[in-house]
Amino acid sequence: MTLVRIGVDVGGTNTDAALLRGTTVLATVKTATTANVTDGVAAAVRAVLDAVAMPAVAVGAVMIGTTHFLNAVVEGKHLHKVGVLRLCGQATRLLPPMVDWPDNLRDLVSGGAALVGGGVNVDGTPIAPLDHAAIRAACRTWRAAGIDAVAVASVFAQVDAAPELAAGAIIAEEMPAVAISLSHRIGRTGLLARESAAILNASLAALGADTVRAFRSAFAALGLTCPLYLTQNDGTLMAADFAERHPVFTIASGPTNSMRGAAFLTGLKDAAVIDVGGTTTDIGMLVAGFPRSRSEGAVIGGIPTNFRVPDVYSFGLGGGSLVQPAPLAIGPQSVGFRLPQKALVFGGDTLTATDIAVAAGLVDLGDRARVAHLSAALVRAAVARMKADVETVLDRMKPSSDPIPAVLVGGGSVLIEGQLAGTSASLRPDHFGGANAIGAAIAQVSGEVDRVVALEGSTRERALEAVVAEARTRAIEAGAKAETVELAELEETPLSYLPGNAIRFAAKVVGDLAA
Repeated sequence: MTLVRIGVDVGGTNTDAALLRGTTVLATVKTATTANVTDGVAAAVRAVLDAVAMPAVAVGAVMIGTTHFLNAVVEGKHLHKVGVLRLCGQATRLLPPMVDWPDNLRDLVSGGAALVGGGVNVDGTPIAPLDHAAIRAACRTWRAAGIDAVAVASVFAQVDAAPELAAGAIIAEEMPAVAISLSHRIGRTGLLARESAAILNASLAALGADTVRAFRSAFAALGLTCPLYLTQNDGTLMAADFAERHPVFTIASGPTNSMRGAAFLTGLKDAAVIDVGGTTTDIGMLVAGFPRSRSEGAVIGGIPTNFRVPDVYSFGLGGGSLVQPAPLAIGPQSVGFRLPQKALVFGGDTLTATDIAVAAGLVDLGDRARVAHLSAALVRAAVARMKADVETVLDRMKPSSDPIPAVLVGGGSVLIEGQLAGTSASLRPDHFGGANAIGAAIAQVSGEVDRVVALEGSTRERALEAVVAEARTRAIEAGAKAETVELAELEETPLSYLPGNAIRFAAKVVGDLAA
């Protein structure tokens, strides 16, 4: 039987939902994002089911992409204090945990750090024996302070994760209810950025559990009994149980969903994707059907981390962008989710980019008579400015000067008129407004491992096999069907300046949903 899926993507302005049977899009809907994210998601799911009179029991899976956790970091809300355990011996002490964090977030999240014996050198030899007594003492301090989340980071955890695993076991024994984030499961090579990623994940753990619990409760009320998944930064899925432990993996899922949806709707594997929403425009590149990743790690709320996110440029242009006639300015301020109340065409008192699009005949919304007073010159200039702004960013993001196809998605993409400069074609496919939700619905499941391996006493083939096997295990843990998992990406970097014939492997595998 063909699987019926619902994909949901929560944006700052709109929450989109898409209902698919296999590869057929049955319906898409767009609803206003609510202050309580769960209520908005439930309303969107209910609306998309009602659109085709689909009973809830027929749905086999729900996939959600949300900015909920990103917003928590950016706004500094719902973050818990975190105890940080660094396994380092006498090394790395000049740069304490959170040294490069913004002061406000450090004050919010810091629950005290303990730098103790442990960690390994790049060749796998211990820096210092794991200091069990110091770890237990730190746990007693955190327990007395009411800390409910701990992040563990070991020097060269990518070479040997055993010290982190052993420390995690001690913490679980001393603090049974604590949320533990191990850095080798979160970040990549580079101690400070990997440690920061683990701290962020730990600070979001309670919010992750509460959010997933709320989603499950809301869906149960709708009669949905199917598995729940959340979309990750790389455009793939993770099971809800996995997402509760790794909420930081969802931080950049919004633009990724749109790009995957664009690839699905057009069949293009290599293209530019321009996602115009209610508040912002996100431009990124598809490479082999997946978003191009940033070469450096993500900076989240001013915090440098090293987990991979899509290489996306965002700027303030969307359907709700404010338009200033003289001198002409469009965005970055936006009416956001208040567009149906504030835009002129809906009876409001604010000139927005949507009003310009209606006046120009690019879209039929609201009452066009309400923008009849806008001068033709203003409308032409504003339409040209919006297109030029997109073309400027697109030119910056393209891999070369050669023309490439571009896919316009998102409800606000109606703001862009005609073919964009530097493109071989500018496409706006069917269901373009719900591409983000469609991208969530069709996503696969992934597993990723970044390891530094010393080849002395082994071979490249055996080392690579072990790394890929670990990535495969992570994909299955995240919800992938074992027999469908295959290698999708492999980075292999000889580290000739290190002893032991060291090599860095970064492997990513993907597989179909185990539903």
